Amino acid sequence: MLSNNTLKVEGESDAVLFARNELVQDVKITIISHPYLDKMLDKIRTQHIPWEEYRMAGLITEDEVAMIKHVENQSVEDLVPIMAEHGLYYAALYLELMQKLARVDALQKVLVLIHDMLDDHEERIALFHEAGKKDSDFPFGPFHKALRIGDEFIGIQSSKVLTLLICSTNERDIDINEFFRWMTFQLQSPQQHVIDLNIQILDALFHIPAYRRTFWNTPHAIDSLVNILKKSSAPQKVYELTFAIWLLSFDDEVAKHLDRKCHVITTLVDFAKSAVKEKVIRVIIATFRNFIEKAPAENMSAMLVAKLLPLCEHLSTRKWADSEIADDIAFTQNELQQNFASLSTFEVYVSELETGRLQWSPSHLSENFWKQNANRLNEDDQRLLRQLARLLSASINPVVLAVACHDVGQYVKYNAKDGKKYLETMGAKQRVMELMTHEDSDVRYHALSATQKYFAMTS
Repeated sequence: MLSNNTLKVEGESDAVLFARNELVQDVKITIISHPYLDKMLDKIRTQHIPWEEYRMAGLITEDEVAMIKHVENQSVEDLVPIMAEHGLYYAALYLELMQKLARVDALQKVLVLIHDMLDDHEERIALFHEAGKKDSDFPFGPFHKALRIGDEFIGIQSSKVLTLLICSTNERDIDINEFFRWMTFQLQSPQQHVIDLNIQILDALFHIPAYRRTFWNTPHAIDSLVNILKKSSAPQKVYELTFAIWLLSFDDEVAKHLDRKCHVITTLVDFAKSAVKEKVIRVIIATFRNFIEKAPAENMSAMLVAKLLPLCEHLSTRKWADSEIADDIAFTQNELQQNFASLSTFEVYVSELETGRLQWSPSHLSENFWKQNANRLNEDDQRLLRQLARLLSASINPVVLAVACHDVGQYVKYNAKDGKKYLETMGAKQRVMELMTHEDSDVRYHALSATQKYFAMTS
């Protein structure tokens, strides 16, 4: 459900308001949805649960059975007067049942009852907070416990309710680290609907500033999210993923290190070039604006290498329904233009290496560039040289391979003694020699040239 109001992104200055009517979404349970989940809800809603047998086994009480039977076959409309009078008691009942039951069928049915209670009435989530005041583990604990059951439906539905609980209170869920670890595992699921639903949940949770950094610090979490983005093509999915990245980029630490860790700028530029839907372009450009405002030194050169400036120049000629897109494009374009002249050739070269987008830019072909900068590839324990060696081994792009071979030749030409040793230790020498038989003629030529320079240099 999209908001038509001006909303402030939590964590920003009180004076800074973001009128992003389509960009910032209200945190409502209705935005966490999927046709697969709807089918599961309908299926479980019609299943018979032997509550009397569970009562006789001592799993639930007689009063609890009576309360369940009073609502389990009621429509959303029929629940209105019941919840108006007894809503707090039902919230307490559901929390208690979620905490003590272990049977999959019973937990599934309780989660459907909770869904029906909250459907079109998200304000009733406050009843769960109120009902949970008497127990320090409530209201979050029972749903964390349910995540460990191992049932797909229970996991998804519990995470939905847990998210709504988290986003509807100023109290901070002390088990958010466990929740993010669980979600990171879900993001690697082979089931597409599981991934889709967890992305929607992250979009809701990232409205809370403290949780952006927590997710960032969760092992493998950001890598899993960005890997999904890089493999996506559906506009809505790209939008939801980029929306998550945009919210994360409000955190200074994330904005500073995200591209170096995940090379996300190149991916976003490519999506912006091919995007048809305005909202996709909008959230991408808004993300770039955050990168520039919060960490220009870390992101500016990568944006230039990814050719964001000509893209902004092209986008600036288009008519946009939302004036804020034009404002963000103009801001990004202006910042890139101002920094283009001051950015050193070597900084651009470093960005090419770090993003993996080597191309025949002037620095590669300049003898003066290599005379002045070849030794700088040895700095910081040969960090840049190692990156060049990784591109030789990992890239399948013939242009990247050809440029990398050329650069290895130029590097060794001006680092005859130590350069040969480093290249051999890293395996770059062997890889260049292998590329002399590559199917691409340019790769073969530059690999041969680099090999000749390697052996021509005296020890």
